[in-house]
Amino acid sequence: MKIAIYPGTFDPITNGHLDIIERASEMFDEVIVALARNSQKSPLFSESERQALVEQSLAECCPHRKNIRTDAFQGLLVEYATKRGATAVVRGLRAMSDFEYEFQMALMNRKLAPEVTTVFLMPHEEYTYLNSTIIRELAWYGKDVSTFVPKAVANALREKFEIRYH
Repeated sequence: MKIAIYPGTFDPITNGHLDIIERASEMFDEVIVALARNSQKSPLFSESERQALVEQSLAECCPHRKNIRTDAFQGLLVEYATKRGATAVVRGLRAMSDFEYEFQMALMNRKLAPEVTTVFLMPHEEYTYLNSTIIRELAWYGKDVSTFVPKAVANALREKFEIRYH
């Protein structure tokens, strides 16, 4: 069974992430969308909120995909991947600026766990400029983000910023 890990903070998940997840689910027997716990970041949404948003978004976009599940992890990605029996880590590349960092990480991960391959997927061109930081900033300024994120995420962002700042 070919298992892939698609790691990320997903703060919040975007349509670009979902595009990568759906395409990875066609390539692998199982895709684990793994929410990273990163002590260096202070996410807008809690881990449980992010996991719920990922699960709601997956149910909305890809209910026919029974080979996608969610999980959370802390620590080194390759150790988590090995523990889960994964043969691949899926990473999205939007632009050349992503490539250098992702390339370095892939080489280090290969050194640490040669049995885990990094697979790079480019999102559909309509999502190449999307990232969670831009989405949070647009939502902060009250802009409609519903064309960039699933409905559950757009609603959660609206609620989060109404509660915190208005």
